[in-house]
Amino acid sequence: MTSPAPDQSAREACNAFVDWLDSRVIAAGRGDGLDRLEVAPASTFWLGRLATEDEVRQGGDDDRSERLDPCAIGIRLRPADTAPWSITATVQARAWVKDSKKDGPDPQGPWRRSDLVEEVVTVRVDTGGGSFGSTQLENAFAAVGAPGLSAEVRVDVEDWHKQTEIVVEFVNTSPRKLPALGDTHLFETQLEVSGVATASFQLEALPDSFRYDRDVHAYGINVGVDEPSPGTFRTTDTVSVQTYRPTYWHGTETQPDLSFATMAADPLPQLQALVDALASYDDAHWSPSVLDARAAEESWQPSMRAEADRSASEVFAELERLRSGLELLRTRDDVLRAFQLMNMAIERSSEGRGYDAWRPFQVGFLLSTIGFLVDPEREADYVDTVWFATGGGKTETYLGLLLTAAFFDRLTGKTMGVTAWSRFPLRLLSLQQTQRFADALAGAELVRKEEGVGGTQFSLGFLVGRAGTPNKIVPKTEKDDEVTPDSPGMPDKYRVLLHCPFCGSDSLQMSFHRERWKLEHRCSNQDCTTHGQALPMYVVDQEVFRFLPTVVVGTLDKAASIGLQQAMRGLVGPPQKVCPVSWHGFTYAERSAAPNGCLVPGCQGGNVLKPLPIDAKRFGPSLRLQDELHLLRDSLGAVDSHYESLLDHVQYELCGTRAKIVASSATLTGYERQIEVLYQRKGRVFPQPGPWAGESFWTAPIEEPLRKFVAVAPRGVTLEHVSDRTLDTLQRCVRELMEDPARVCSEAGVDPSHLGTLVSLYGTNVVYGTTLYDVEAAGRSLGNNNTVESIEVEQLTGQTDFDDVRAVLDRLDNPEAEFHERIHVIAASSMLSHGVDVDRLNTMVMLGLPLTTAEFIQTTARVGRKFPGLVYVLHKIGRERDAQTFRQFEQYVRQGDRFVDAIPITRRSRRVLDLTVAGVVNARTLMIREPASKQRLSTPAKLRDYARDSGLTATDEAEAVGDVLGFDDAQDTAHREQIAEWVQEWYAELHEPTSKAKFVTDVGPRPPMMSLRDVEASAPIHD
Repeated sequence: MTSPAPDQSAREACNAFVDWLDSRVIAAGRGDGLDRLEVAPASTFWLGRLATEDEVRQGGDDDRSERLDPCAIGIRLRPADTAPWSITATVQARAWVKDSKKDGPDPQGPWRRSDLVEEVVTVRVDTGGGSFGSTQLENAFAAVGAPGLSAEVRVDVEDWHKQTEIVVEFVNTSPRKLPALGDTHLFETQLEVSGVATASFQLEALPDSFRYDRDVHAYGINVGVDEPSPGTFRTTDTVSVQTYRPTYWHGTETQPDLSFATMAADPLPQLQALVDALASYDDAHWSPSVLDARAAEESWQPSMRAEADRSASEVFAELERLRSGLELLRTRDDVLRAFQLMNMAIERSSEGRGYDAWRPFQVGFLLSTIGFLVDPEREADYVDTVWFATGGGKTETYLGLLLTAAFFDRLTGKTMGVTAWSRFPLRLLSLQQTQRFADALAGAELVRKEEGVGGTQFSLGFLVGRAGTPNKIVPKTEKDDEVTPDSPGMPDKYRVLLHCPFCGSDSLQMSFHRERWKLEHRCSNQDCTTHGQALPMYVVDQEVFRFLPTVVVGTLDKAASIGLQQAMRGLVGPPQKVCPVSWHGFTYAERSAAPNGCLVPGCQGGNVLKPLPIDAKRFGPSLRLQDELHLLRDSLGAVDSHYESLLDHVQYELCGTRAKIVASSATLTGYERQIEVLYQRKGRVFPQPGPWAGESFWTAPIEEPLRKFVAVAPRGVTLEHVSDRTLDTLQRCVRELMEDPARVCSEAGVDPSHLGTLVSLYGTNVVYGTTLYDVEAAGRSLGNNNTVESIEVEQLTGQTDFDDVRAVLDRLDNPEAEFHERIHVIAASSMLSHGVDVDRLNTMVMLGLPLTTAEFIQTTARVGRKFPGLVYVLHKIGRERDAQTFRQFEQYVRQGDRFVDAIPITRRSRRVLDLTVAGVVNARTLMIREPASKQRLSTPAKLRDYARDSGLTATDEAEAVGDVLGFDDAQDTAHREQIAEWVQEWYAELHEPTSKAKFVTDVGPRPPMMSLRDVEASAPIHD
């Protein structure tokens, strides 16, 4: 029983409750607190149990078999002294004994838990090792009513390592079967070792680094290890690692006032204070004299000092970029004005959300990148990547930069068109992310009007297409997948916004305006400034092209459309003209369905079109934003690298500019090479890592729990059994809290006033599977095997229908009043890992380690975002990777970024080139040749005539394609030849009179890609 602290806060109550939940789950796994059992303990408990040595031997001699149901637990030490060694080994265990028939049935079950065996075994051993305490332990088991059970302390000395290692194990040497007992497993086992001076191991998985401590005092064998006091090592059934929330200011000076209001009114003094504080911190931690002192005190290797010097160089370069950004604000009135307007907009959009100021790192990033506004050619050479913990505010940082660029465009003559195109590498695009963009742009639009900034209204485009929103809306269907104004579910099913971005009301209505041929979000709140008007939000692909909203958000896959439809030109350059019919918008290439280039069906505007209102070159976007950069890997990354080069090529040909690329990533490992491969540019990261792991000028951990990670290596039972029992226990605990609050609150040390909060925050659990099979199996198994009544399980995977996803996540955000009607368990796949932010999700059970450390980091960040989280990682202990990670789980969690593998990616895959070359050739025709020729080039005959008249040759085109894709090294000869062969076939078919190709996209060995990957169509998710 624990008494809560006076005036216990909600966060303190949550932390105490998380500890209590964990203690209950461990008790369920070990059998703690039970006296009787109805079923065999060996099929029930998964922690603390030891099979017999005979059983393990008969099961096979491989390590995998022993890990699945071990006969020993142990501790591996590195002695500081030479042999002989004196060791004190304290062991604990219990038995479960089955009642004999003559005793008769017990109403609570036939299995009886024995008293605890606790024995101190004295060991003195030389290099030969030995076995100890067998008779002592056999007698102890007999004394508690389990005669015949036996065990020993076994010591092995391994001298073939660089340094001698001692392995102390507690081994179950009982017979495999003892009919009188019923079960010869040992339960609730523990080993404690003391008395020997030790030296530390060095973590083998990681290289030396001046930022990290690689010392490991001891390793567990089939268990974790704690060090309750110096020199004493004790086994643990799980490995528990507590992480802590960061603070966002670590300077020695008073934190500057970075409120939105101050940044809008008079930002320069506070920005100067920020830069000065950073300079002071950098000098105090990164100067040569400071590094000299650390190197001497911490005995750095030369490689560590070289790493520190390189890091210091990057840190001071970062400082100079902030100084340059600040100087730019001082000297350029238009940049300062755009920055101030952006802050006014962010202040408006953040009203009622619990924050009114920037975190320092967010302002630091803005200062470090703002130079692209005035020197876009130089800054386009660099990709700036935001690297910060999930939940730290990366999206808001993006938005600050994006709005600054949007206002700067307006102030400098770009009164319309796309400022930024933001891409997400997901098949499911988060509606919450989209809402954040909409809210920020709504704030900007209000400020634009109030401050008299010219140009069209700030607006948002949602570009995902097909499964999420329509590619186009047609008057009548000719294909099954086409959408008309009267299609089932129209227009409500295509609602994207969760609430009105101008007033916050959820009273949104969808309508289709036939005269304007436009699908509209409308706010029905009569007090809203937009009441009676359509919100500046475009969710149909063709509407995005017609109106070219200020910001376009969408999935990465849509980039492939640049090789398929000419209207994509508006995202990288100018459209053709403007339709004279009001609300029809921009026009593009003439087609049979669009004789004058207008995308509105049946447009009656005629062929006399309006010229573009601004210089055509200003239509090129200023920014391309790439979220989740680390997901651009393998074949997706390779394909995207070619299309990124194509986007750059088309924009440069049309506008003479390249967009600045800004990205976010969960890892720094290999980011420079990844960026060079993807974008053919140099990589920069912000903020630079600090002088110690997890600590820099911008952030440092504080004593406020973030997540408790618990590694579990199940013994003798299936992973599904452990998952079921864990989730069952978590659900039972919450129900007990509601049914018997006085007892539970007393046990957990929680003030009863927090009961409702705890039920809400810990009443829904997540079970996360690394495969779709795991997720589906977990959902079925829990539904069939739970002991708690009425556990409602829902799935969230890439296979879940869009409407079901929305419904599930709406219920999570707005839970039912009655607990029994709520969702209790979410069975989820990697879909959950990105962009799903639900504060009520705070407990997770992972079915095995994800395939990559980056996915582990992203996935576990979905719980405990605002309140303490609890994550159980059920290791598939038969797998070598899971076993190795369990062994060093604390380091894996605390130094997770170092375990992230470099992103596997290449742009020189010839298989990928075979897929992408058609898109490059066709995009050059659609985006560049056709507009320049002022004629339709949509059919092979017309393109053939153009090629003849213009002198286009296969050799010239192949050379141009090779240049676009950056194949200009000696190692690229084969790629150039492959391109030449493809283009030669394309050129030959183009000039073949008997060709059956109907459109230019049909010409060539293969058509352009429909998507950057052959996967299900994108769909938004509501989170």
